[in-house]
Amino acid sequence: MTLPLAPRMSRIQASPTAAAMARAAAAKAAGRDVISLTTGEPDFDTPAHIQEAAIAAMRAGETRYTAVDGTPALKDAIIVKFARENGLEFAPDQVIAATGAKQVIFNAILATISEGDEVIVPSPAWVSYPDIVKLAGGVPVDMPCGPQVRFKPSAEAIAALITPRTRALMLNSPCNPTGAVLSAEELRAIGDVLVGRPDILVISDDIYEHIRYGYAPFATLAAVCPELAEQVLTVNGVSKAYAMTGWRLGYGTGPAGLIRAMRVLQSQSTTNPSAISQAAAVAALNGPQDCVEAQRAAFERRRDRLLGALGNCPGLTLHKPEGAFYLFIGIENALGGRYTTETAFVDALLEREDLAVVGGAGFGASPFIRLSFAASDAALEEAALRLNRFCSDL
Repeated sequence: MTLPLAPRMSRIQASPTAAAMARAAAAKAAGRDVISLTTGEPDFDTPAHIQEAAIAAMRAGETRYTAVDGTPALKDAIIVKFARENGLEFAPDQVIAATGAKQVIFNAILATISEGDEVIVPSPAWVSYPDIVKLAGGVPVDMPCGPQVRFKPSAEAIAALITPRTRALMLNSPCNPTGAVLSAEELRAIGDVLVGRPDILVISDDIYEHIRYGYAPFATLAAVCPELAEQVLTVNGVSKAYAMTGWRLGYGTGPAGLIRAMRVLQSQSTTNPSAISQAAAVAALNGPQDCVEAQRAAFERRRDRLLGALGNCPGLTLHKPEGAFYLFIGIENALGGRYTTETAFVDALLEREDLAVVGGAGFGASPFIRLSFAASDAALEEAALRLNRFCSDL
């Protein structure tokens, strides 16, 4: 007899990006020369001063439980970061640290969404947003934002989807997977739609804040629309900007009542994030920031080189990302011959060329593929050769 699972498990699927990474890893383990551009992870080492802070914390005995929502030192560093970089002021009871930005989002959705509540999710979107909503019993409301609108959600489109059941809106800028970046003016227009609907939570996922390629200053909803302060949760973390994905440290700021509820949830799940990771995050946020700019510049150079290398690739439609470290490439013109579906294209690319990418369907947009350019120059150069060769043979 098979052990029965809870019905809620039928609402969700395994992360498509994790599944793509696993397929690539299995092929590598079998001895194949696989280049995997599936993962959203900087290929740089965590900066040395951050590593040293973690070592010092361990040697000082900072290896025990901390407060559920983060140490005072980390909360202070988060507060200083928002004041310094975003012009936002928060008190300690408006701050929570967690085991990654994903946990912050998970806590917020679980704390606010009831059975049947609607959450507007502009797509293409990070693969976890809809499934987290479903797990909480909510209904993700897809809002397609295709290349014709530069992959950006508009105030008008959001307004058209708001119903009496709407309880949350997801915003992600810079966006995974498209790299779209919302300007202050665009956020202002979105904020105007939400005035008078204090029952709608906006989750502003800013995890790629420091990986941008334009000259306009970064804009986040809480700063652009201070009148919405009681309904905006700003989510960030150290994983992308400081090459600290494995440290699992994210944070969020927002209304004290929501943060308090999220803290209660966290106290009954993971409790505090790693004490050592928290010490490292303090060093990241308070320390020198030149490492952030150095990595950003490297990503920009890689983006431009990869776009150039794929510029004449048959069947591909390229879109130049304004942020994050992905190319979200249209493959509609590459289908219809040997491969008629996005899945067939992605699977054949791995089997024939040992090149692993993620299909767009998992992000709510098809037919597309997502390539991460958070990889070495040599790997990206070879990946471009393989993709050009594959498409030329279609």
